Amino acid sequence: MKADIPPEPFALLMTVYGGDREEYVRDAFRSAVHDQTVRPDQVVLVQDGPVSPELEFCLRGLIAASPVEVTFVQLQRNRGLGPALDAGLQASRFDIVARMDADDVAMPHRFQMQVPLVRAGADLVGAGLLEFGSGIDDVVGRRIPPSDPYDIARYSRLHDPFNHPTVVYRRSAVIAVGGYGDLPLMEDYWLFVRMIANGARVVNIAEPLVYYRVGDGAYERRGGRELLRSELRLQREMYREGFITRMQYWRNVIIRGGYRLTPTLIRRPVYRLIVAPYGARRNRDASDTLPAPQQQAPVAQPEPAAPQPQVPAPAPVPEPQQVPAPAPASEPQQVPAPAPQPRGAAVRPKPASRYVPRHARDQRDAVAGGGSEG
Repeated sequence: MKADIPPEPFALLMTVYGGDREEYVRDAFRSAVHDQTVRPDQVVLVQDGPVSPELEFCLRGLIAASPVEVTFVQLQRNRGLGPALDAGLQASRFDIVARMDADDVAMPHRFQMQVPLVRAGADLVGAGLLEFGSGIDDVVGRRIPPSDPYDIARYSRLHDPFNHPTVVYRRSAVIAVGGYGDLPLMEDYWLFVRMIANGARVVNIAEPLVYYRVGDGAYERRGGRELLRSELRLQREMYREGFITRMQYWRNVIIRGGYRLTPTLIRRPVYRLIVAPYGARRNRDASDTLPAPQQQAPVAQPEPAAPQPQVPAPAPVPEPQQVPAPAPASEPQQVPAPAPQPRGAAVRPKPASRYVPRHARDQRDAVAGGGSEG
Protein backbone atom coordinates (compact mmCIF):
# COMPACT_ATOMS: atom_id res chain seq x y z
CA MET A 1 0.00 0.00 0.00
CA LYS A 2 1.34 3.42 -0.94
CA ALA A 3 2.51 5.43 2.07
CA ASP A 4 0.82 8.76 2.75
CA ILE A 5 2.84 11.76 1.59
CA PRO A 6 3.42 14.15 4.51
CA PRO A 7 2.21 17.73 4.02
CA GLU A 8 4.71 20.27 2.78
CA PRO A 9 6.59 21.80 5.75
CA PHE A 10 6.76 25.50 6.43
CA ALA A 11 8.86 27.99 8.38
CA LEU A 12 7.97 30.89 10.66
CA LEU A 13 9.93 34.12 10.05
CA MET A 14 10.20 36.60 12.91
CA THR A 15 12.56 39.55 13.44
CA VAL A 16 13.47 41.40 16.64
CA TYR A 17 15.44 44.57 17.22
CA GLY A 18 16.58 46.73 20.12
CA GLY A 19 13.26 48.52 20.43
CA ASP A 20 11.21 45.37 21.11
CA ARG A 21 10.02 44.51 24.61
CA GLU A 22 10.85 41.06 25.92
CA GLU A 23 7.33 40.34 27.25
CA TYR A 24 5.82 41.15 23.84
CA VAL A 25 8.39 39.01 22.03
CA ARG A 26 7.68 36.12 24.38
CA ASP A 27 3.94 36.32 23.82
CA ALA A 28 4.35 36.58 20.03
CA PHE A 29 6.72 33.61 19.83
CA ARG A 30 4.61 31.34 21.99
CA SER A 31 1.37 32.21 20.20
CA ALA A 32 2.94 31.41 16.80
CA VAL A 33 4.72 28.22 17.89
CA HIS A 34 3.54 26.59 21.14
CA ASP A 35 -0.15 27.50 20.86
CA GLN A 36 -0.74 26.72 17.18
CA THR A 37 -2.94 23.80 16.16
CA VAL A 38 -0.55 23.40 13.21
CA ARG A 39 2.99 24.21 14.28
CA PRO A 40 5.75 25.39 11.94
CA ASP A 41 8.55 22.98 11.12
CA GLN A 42 11.24 25.63 11.56
CA VAL A 43 11.47 29.05 13.20
CA VAL A 44 13.81 31.60 11.65
CA LEU A 45 14.52 34.21 14.31
CA VAL A 46 16.47 37.24 13.10
CA GLN A 47 18.09 39.62 15.59
CA ASP A 48 18.44 42.90 13.71
CA GLY A 49 21.38 44.57 15.46
CA PRO A 50 22.25 44.86 19.17
CA VAL A 51 19.56 44.28 21.79
CA SER A 52 19.34 44.81 25.54
CA PRO A 53 20.65 42.13 27.94
CA GLU A 54 17.05 41.47 29.03
CA LEU A 55 15.89 40.82 25.47
CA GLU A 56 18.96 38.72 24.74
CA PHE A 57 18.18 36.56 27.78
CA CYS A 58 14.58 36.27 26.60
CA LEU A 59 15.65 35.11 23.13
CA ARG A 60 17.98 32.46 24.55
CA GLY A 61 15.14 31.12 26.69
CA LEU A 62 12.71 30.98 23.77
CA ILE A 63 15.22 29.11 21.62
CA ALA A 64 15.99 26.61 24.37
CA ALA A 65 12.32 25.90 25.14
CA SER A 66 11.03 25.86 21.56
CA PRO A 67 9.25 22.63 20.55
CA VAL A 68 10.52 23.06 16.98
CA GLU A 69 13.91 23.82 15.45
CA VAL A 70 15.02 27.46 15.68
CA THR A 71 17.53 28.98 13.24
CA PHE A 72 18.97 32.08 14.89
CA VAL A 73 20.32 34.77 12.53
CA GLN A 74 22.24 37.56 14.27
CA LEU A 75 22.99 40.75 12.35
CA GLN A 76 25.80 42.81 13.85
CA ARG A 77 24.15 46.14 13.06
CA ASN A 78 20.57 47.25 12.66
CA ARG A 79 19.80 47.03 8.94
CA GLY A 80 16.05 47.65 8.97
CA LEU A 81 13.06 45.39 8.50
CA GLY A 82 13.43 44.72 4.76
CA PRO A 83 17.08 43.58 4.80
CA ALA A 84 16.49 41.63 8.03
CA LEU A 85 13.59 39.74 6.45
CA ASP A 86 15.66 39.03 3.34
CA ALA A 87 18.38 37.56 5.58
CA GLY A 88 15.76 35.41 7.28
CA LEU A 89 14.38 34.16 3.97
CA GLN A 90 17.84 32.98 2.99
CA ALA A 91 18.04 30.98 6.23
CA SER A 92 14.70 29.24 5.72
CA ARG A 93 14.93 25.56 4.77
CA PHE A 94 11.40 25.54 3.36
CA ASP A 95 9.61 27.33 0.54
CA ILE A 96 6.47 28.13 2.53
CA VAL A 97 7.17 30.94 4.99
CA ALA A 98 4.79 32.56 7.49
CA ARG A 99 5.44 36.08 8.80
CA MET A 100 5.00 37.13 12.40
CA ASP A 101 5.71 40.45 14.09
CA ALA A 102 7.51 40.42 17.42
CA ASP A 103 4.77 42.24 19.33
CA ASP A 104 1.59 40.66 17.93
CA VAL A 105 -0.40 37.59 18.96
CA ALA A 106 -1.42 34.87 16.50
CA MET A 107 -4.75 33.12 16.93
CA PRO A 108 -4.30 29.37 17.54
CA HIS A 109 -5.87 28.30 14.23
CA ARG A 110 -4.00 30.83 12.04
CA PHE A 111 -1.67 28.41 10.25
CA GLN A 112 -4.38 25.77 10.06
CA MET A 113 -6.34 28.24 7.93
CA GLN A 114 -3.58 29.76 5.79
CA VAL A 115 -0.90 27.16 5.11
CA PRO A 116 -3.20 24.71 3.24
CA LEU A 117 -4.02 27.48 0.75
CA VAL A 118 -0.33 27.90 -0.09
CA ARG A 119 0.08 24.14 -0.34
CA ALA A 120 -2.87 24.15 -2.77
CA GLY A 121 -1.17 26.63 -5.11
CA ALA A 122 -1.35 30.16 -3.75
CA ASP A 123 1.81 32.29 -3.69
CA LEU A 124 0.61 34.81 -1.12
CA VAL A 125 -2.12 34.48 1.51
CA GLY A 126 -3.15 37.28 3.87
CA ALA A 127 -5.84 37.60 6.51
CA GLY A 128 -7.75 40.08 8.61
CA LEU A 129 -6.54 41.27 11.98
CA LEU A 130 -7.84 42.78 15.20
CA GLU A 131 -6.11 45.81 16.68
CA PHE A 132 -5.73 45.69 20.45
CA GLY A 133 -4.41 47.96 23.17
CA SER A 134 -3.47 46.75 26.65
CA GLY A 135 -4.46 43.12 25.99
CA ILE A 136 -6.18 40.96 23.40
CA ASP A 137 -9.46 41.49 25.25
CA ASP A 138 -9.07 45.23 24.58
CA VAL A 139 -9.93 45.24 20.86
CA VAL A 140 -9.95 48.79 19.48
CA GLY A 141 -10.16 48.19 15.73
CA ARG A 142 -10.53 45.67 12.91
CA ARG A 143 -8.74 45.53 9.55
CA ILE A 144 -10.47 43.34 6.98
CA PRO A 145 -8.70 43.08 3.60
CA PRO A 146 -10.45 42.69 0.23
CA SER A 147 -10.89 39.00 -0.57
CA ASP A 148 -11.84 39.11 -4.26
CA PRO A 149 -8.72 38.80 -6.51
CA TYR A 150 -9.91 41.63 -8.76
CA ASP A 151 -10.41 43.87 -5.75
CA ILE A 152 -6.95 42.96 -4.43
CA ALA A 153 -5.32 44.01 -7.71
CA ARG A 154 -7.43 47.16 -7.99
CA TYR A 155 -6.94 48.13 -4.35
CA SER A 156 -3.16 47.67 -4.59
CA ARG A 157 -2.88 50.74 -6.82
CA LEU A 158 -3.88 53.00 -3.94
CA HIS A 159 -3.45 50.97 -0.74
CA ASP A 160 -1.52 47.96 0.55
CA PRO A 161 -3.96 45.07 -0.06
CA PHE A 162 -2.41 42.80 2.59
CA ASN A 163 -1.90 43.05 6.32
CA HIS A 164 1.82 42.28 6.43
CA PRO A 165 1.84 40.68 9.93
CA THR A 166 -0.66 38.07 8.68
CA VAL A 167 0.89 36.89 5.42
CA VAL A 168 2.08 33.43 4.44
CA TYR A 169 3.89 33.13 1.11
CA ARG A 170 6.19 31.07 -1.04
CA ARG A 171 9.79 32.12 -0.62
CA SER A 172 10.44 31.36 -4.30
CA ALA A 173 7.73 33.85 -5.34
CA VAL A 174 9.27 36.52 -3.07
CA ILE A 175 12.82 35.92 -4.28
CA ALA A 176 11.61 35.90 -7.91
CA VAL A 177 10.81 39.63 -7.62
CA GLY A 178 13.97 40.54 -5.72
CA GLY A 179 12.86 40.06 -2.11
CA TYR A 180 11.86 42.85 0.24
CA GLY A 181 14.71 45.19 -0.63
CA ASP A 182 15.40 48.36 1.34
CA LEU A 183 12.46 50.75 1.15
CA PRO A 184 12.04 51.73 4.81
CA LEU A 185 8.48 51.65 6.17
CA MET A 186 7.10 50.59 2.75
CA GLU A 187 9.03 47.38 2.05
CA ASP A 188 5.98 45.13 2.38
CA TYR A 189 3.74 47.19 0.09
CA TRP A 190 6.47 47.38 -2.56
CA LEU A 191 7.01 43.61 -2.34
CA PHE A 192 3.31 42.82 -2.76
CA VAL A 193 3.00 45.20 -5.72
CA ARG A 194 5.86 43.43 -7.52
CA MET A 195 4.42 40.01 -6.74
CA ILE A 196 1.03 40.98 -8.17
CA ALA A 197 2.71 42.48 -11.26
CA ASN A 198 4.67 39.24 -11.67
CA GLY A 199 1.47 37.16 -11.77
CA ALA A 200 1.49 35.76 -8.23
CA ARG A 201 -1.65 33.90 -7.16
CA VAL A 202 -2.94 35.95 -4.24
CA VAL A 203 -5.62 35.21 -1.64
CA ASN A 204 -6.99 37.08 1.37
CA ILE A 205 -8.97 35.44 4.16
CA ALA A 206 -11.42 37.96 5.58
CA GLU A 207 -11.41 36.34 8.99
CA PRO A 208 -9.08 38.00 11.53
CA LEU A 209 -6.27 35.58 12.41
CA VAL A 210 -3.84 37.92 14.21
CA TYR A 211 -4.14 40.33 17.12
CA TYR A 212 -2.18 43.44 16.10
CA ARG A 213 -0.78 45.55 18.93
CA VAL A 214 -1.38 49.28 18.70
CA GLY A 215 0.25 51.46 21.33
CA ASP A 216 -0.05 55.16 22.00
CA GLY A 217 2.29 55.97 19.10
CA ALA A 218 0.72 53.67 16.50
CA TYR A 219 -1.07 56.43 14.60
CA GLU A 220 1.81 58.87 14.99
CA ARG A 221 4.04 56.35 13.18
CA ARG A 222 1.66 56.36 10.19
CA GLY A 223 2.65 59.97 9.47
CA GLY A 224 5.61 62.32 9.50
CA ARG A 225 8.25 63.49 7.07
CA GLU A 226 10.29 60.28 7.11
CA LEU A 227 7.27 58.21 6.12
CA LEU A 228 6.35 60.83 3.52
CA ARG A 229 9.78 60.44 1.89
CA SER A 230 9.31 56.68 1.71
CA GLU A 231 5.79 57.19 0.38
CA LEU A 232 6.99 59.41 -2.46
CA ARG A 233 9.77 56.98 -3.31
CA LEU A 234 7.26 54.11 -3.41
CA GLN A 235 4.97 56.01 -5.77
CA ARG A 236 7.90 56.86 -8.08
CA GLU A 237 8.91 53.20 -8.21
CA MET A 238 5.33 52.06 -8.90
CA TYR A 239 5.00 54.58 -11.74
CA ARG A 240 8.46 53.79 -13.12
CA GLU A 241 7.59 50.08 -13.30
CA GLY A 242 4.29 50.78 -15.07
CA PHE A 243 2.15 49.49 -12.20
CA ILE A 244 0.23 52.77 -11.98
CA THR A 245 -0.57 55.41 -14.59
CA ARG A 246 0.51 59.05 -14.40
CA MET A 247 -2.95 60.04 -13.23
CA GLN A 248 -2.90 57.36 -10.54
CA TYR A 249 0.56 58.53 -9.49
CA TRP A 250 -0.62 62.10 -8.85
CA ARG A 251 -3.78 60.85 -7.15
CA ASN A 252 -1.68 58.73 -4.78
CA VAL A 253 0.77 61.54 -4.07
CA ILE A 254 -2.06 63.91 -3.16
CA ILE A 255 -4.16 61.45 -1.13
CA ARG A 256 -1.47 59.32 0.52
CA GLY A 257 1.07 62.12 0.82
CA GLY A 258 -1.52 64.42 2.34
CA TYR A 259 -2.56 61.69 4.75
CA ARG A 260 1.04 61.44 6.03
CA LEU A 261 1.08 65.15 6.83
CA THR A 262 -2.29 65.41 8.59
CA PRO A 263 -2.30 65.74 12.39
CA THR A 264 -2.76 62.52 14.35
CA LEU A 265 -6.12 63.69 15.69
CA ILE A 266 -7.39 63.67 12.10
CA ARG A 267 -5.39 60.69 10.86
CA ARG A 268 -6.76 58.34 13.53
CA PRO A 269 -10.50 58.68 12.67
CA VAL A 270 -9.78 58.74 8.92
CA TYR A 271 -7.89 55.46 9.17
CA ARG A 272 -10.46 53.75 11.37
CA LEU A 273 -13.54 54.97 9.50
CA ILE A 274 -12.33 54.84 5.87
CA VAL A 275 -9.11 52.89 5.33
CA ALA A 276 -9.40 49.93 7.72
CA PRO A 277 -13.02 48.91 6.90
CA TYR A 278 -12.58 49.08 3.09
CA GLY A 279 -12.12 45.35 2.63
CA ALA A 280 -15.15 44.52 4.76
CA ARG A 281 -17.30 46.93 2.71
CA ARG A 282 -16.13 45.44 -0.58
CA ASN A 283 -16.65 41.89 0.63
CA ARG A 284 -20.15 42.78 1.87
CA ASP A 285 -21.03 44.52 -1.41
CA ALA A 286 -19.83 41.50 -3.40
CA SER A 287 -21.84 39.15 -1.25
CA ASP A 288 -24.97 41.30 -1.76
CA THR A 289 -24.66 40.88 -5.54
CA LEU A 290 -24.66 37.07 -5.40
CA PRO A 291 -27.88 35.48 -6.70
CA ALA A 292 -30.24 34.35 -3.99
CA PRO A 293 -30.90 30.61 -3.86
CA GLN A 294 -34.14 29.58 -5.53
CA GLN A 295 -36.98 28.74 -3.18
CA GLN A 296 -38.51 25.31 -3.66
CA ALA A 297 -41.77 23.97 -2.36
CA PRO A 298 -41.23 21.87 0.75
CA VAL A 299 -41.44 18.12 0.29
CA ALA A 300 -42.72 16.00 3.12
CA GLN A 301 -40.11 13.50 4.21
CA PRO A 302 -40.25 11.00 7.02
CA GLU A 303 -37.60 11.71 9.64
CA PRO A 304 -35.18 13.84 7.59
CA ALA A 305 -31.52 13.19 8.22
CA ALA A 306 -29.38 15.67 10.08
CA PRO A 307 -28.24 18.47 7.76
CA GLN A 308 -24.79 18.04 6.25
CA PRO A 309 -22.36 20.94 5.98
CA GLN A 310 -22.48 22.52 2.54
CA VAL A 311 -19.27 22.43 0.55
CA PRO A 312 -18.97 25.24 -2.02
CA ALA A 313 -18.28 24.21 -5.58
CA PRO A 314 -14.76 24.97 -6.82
CA ALA A 315 -14.48 28.37 -8.51
CA PRO A 316 -11.59 30.30 -9.99
CA VAL A 317 -12.37 33.21 -7.69
CA PRO A 318 -13.09 32.56 -3.99
CA GLU A 319 -16.47 33.72 -2.77
CA PRO A 320 -16.34 36.38 -0.02
CA GLN A 321 -16.71 34.55 3.23
CA GLN A 322 -18.42 35.27 6.49
CA VAL A 323 -16.12 35.35 9.49
CA PRO A 324 -16.46 31.95 11.19
CA ALA A 325 -15.96 31.24 14.84
CA PRO A 326 -12.36 30.39 15.76
CA ALA A 327 -13.12 26.71 15.68
CA PRO A 328 -11.31 24.02 13.66
CA ALA A 329 -10.86 25.33 10.16
CA SER A 330 -12.81 24.10 7.20
CA GLU A 331 -11.29 22.55 4.13
CA PRO A 332 -9.08 25.02 2.27
CA GLN A 333 -10.75 26.90 -0.55
CA GLN A 334 -9.55 26.44 -4.11
CA VAL A 335 -6.84 28.91 -4.97
CA PRO A 336 -7.92 31.40 -7.65
CA ALA A 337 -6.05 32.22 -10.80
CA PRO A 338 -3.70 35.22 -10.75
CA ALA A 339 -5.55 38.42 -9.96
CA PRO A 340 -6.79 40.20 -13.12
CA GLN A 341 -5.43 43.65 -13.79
CA PRO A 342 -7.94 46.54 -13.65
CA ARG A 343 -8.85 48.29 -16.87
CA GLY A 344 -6.72 51.22 -17.86
CA ALA A 345 -3.70 50.02 -15.91
CA ALA A 346 -0.45 49.13 -17.56
CA VAL A 347 -0.31 45.36 -17.91
CA ARG A 348 2.91 43.53 -18.64
CA PRO A 349 3.29 39.84 -19.51
CA LYS A 350 4.53 37.67 -16.65
CA PRO A 351 8.29 37.03 -16.90
CA ALA A 352 9.32 33.43 -17.38
CA SER A 353 11.23 33.14 -14.11
CA ARG A 354 12.43 36.28 -12.34
CA TYR A 355 10.94 39.75 -12.12
CA VAL A 356 13.03 42.28 -14.06
CA PRO A 357 12.52 46.02 -13.38
CA ARG A 358 11.51 48.16 -16.35
CA HIS A 359 14.79 50.08 -16.61
CA ALA A 360 16.77 46.81 -16.59
CA ARG A 361 14.55 45.37 -19.33
CA ASP A 362 15.09 48.47 -21.47
CA GLN A 363 18.86 48.11 -21.15
CA ARG A 364 18.67 44.40 -21.94
CA ASP A 365 16.51 44.99 -25.03
CA ALA A 366 18.86 47.73 -26.24
CA VAL A 367 21.85 45.37 -26.02
CA ALA A 368 19.96 42.58 -27.76
CA GLY A 369 18.93 44.93 -30.56
CA GLY A 370 22.39 46.38 -31.09
CA GLY A 371 21.74 49.63 -29.21
CA SER A 372 19.24 52.42 -29.64
CA GLU A 373 18.42 53.74 -33.06
CA GLY A 374 20.41 56.74 -34.11
